[in-house]
Amino acid sequence: MLRIGLTGGIAAGKSLVAQRLEELGAVLVDADVLAREAVEPGSAGLAAVVAEFGAEMLLPDGGLNRPALAKAIFGNPSRRMTLNSIIHPLVRDRARELTAAAPPDAVVVQDIPLLVETGQQHQFHLVVVVDASDEVRLGRLTTDRGMSDADARARIAAQATRAERATAADVVIPNEGTTEELLAAVDRLWRDRVVPFNTNLVRGVRAGRTGGPQLKKYRDDWPVQAERIAGRLRLADPLVLGVDHIGSTAIPGLPAKDVIDLQVTVASLADADRIADRLTAAGFPLVEGIVQDEPKPAAPEPDRWAKRLHANADPGRPANVHVRVQGSPGWCYALSFRDWLRSDPDAAARYLAEKERCAADHAGDQGTDGYAQCKEAWFTQVADPLLTRWIADTGWRPGPPSAVG
Repeated sequence: MLRIGLTGGIAAGKSLVAQRLEELGAVLVDADVLAREAVEPGSAGLAAVVAEFGAEMLLPDGGLNRPALAKAIFGNPSRRMTLNSIIHPLVRDRARELTAAAPPDAVVVQDIPLLVETGQQHQFHLVVVVDASDEVRLGRLTTDRGMSDADARARIAAQATRAERATAADVVIPNEGTTEELLAAVDRLWRDRVVPFNTNLVRGVRAGRTGGPQLKKYRDDWPVQAERIAGRLRLADPLVLGVDHIGSTAIPGLPAKDVIDLQVTVASLADADRIADRLTAAGFPLVEGIVQDEPKPAAPEPDRWAKRLHANADPGRPANVHVRVQGSPGWCYALSFRDWLRSDPDAAARYLAEKERCAADHAGDQGTDGYAQCKEAWFTQVADPLLTRWIADTGWRPGPPSAVG
């Protein structure tokens, strides 16, 4: 099933988006509702709160004295963290139960106000952030909810910043216009991305790609997007030793196809096959029929270049996931080629010229296989000798598999 993490700052309009997604057919799991259930009268959660914060947390009817609890944690980050350590595990356990009970082809939306603050963004196929400026949210809090200006500012300041939420977001839905505009944006997201993503995920197939190669100007957010995907891949299976951003989008300033390439490191090809189902479940189905890289002159034996290739089920973010064995020629080549181009502007310029030539020659293609094949002669005849010399001159050696991107 497709799992979406929905979040947003206070008064951004997240609840309205959640309601709309539920109307469109999603199974909604609301963290705020679960947090209230976790401290209902007679619950283990309430008993833990009382044990930690004192009997004054109980009302005469056995319910939680919310004003007293708010006073106990106000302005005290340590006590707030203690409260969160009681409530959050209960909420997550219940959310897992509700998600597991949903139909296997469902779209499950978890509405989590503190998704970014609690570091849960990598646990979802898609993170959607509802966003509005601090000024707009301040106006909503003071006008619609009757808060004082000081209280409203304090509530906003206690949460993640807009920039922090944007970094975690696959999709940002702006909400500074009308309700109709917001709902229309949610409808487009559901139709154009969520439904096809879920369909691909259920079928275990990659998102379709059409058209010839189109080189795009370098985007500063390519590394941010790569790290977001890498976080999900690292959680997919303990056999994943590391994940690295490779390929053209990993070279600052280099125009490239808008496709993120990542390398997943494993200890053996058998492990690559063992994690295939987990990578598919994480949103990256296996691409059948691609089982090796093109051998290079320094290691011409084809079987040494074995790999597995996975690709995105998400139609909104093309990505290739190359699963290679640590220390294999293909694994080393991907890392050394990236580092060479990062360190040598002339080498990057040569590669760009070749990319532009092949892109022009294959602009009318309905795919990019011809473009990729076009560059192989350059890799063998031009790049390989220069890369080999650079490795010798610099003493380059691959480091350990990257745990951070």
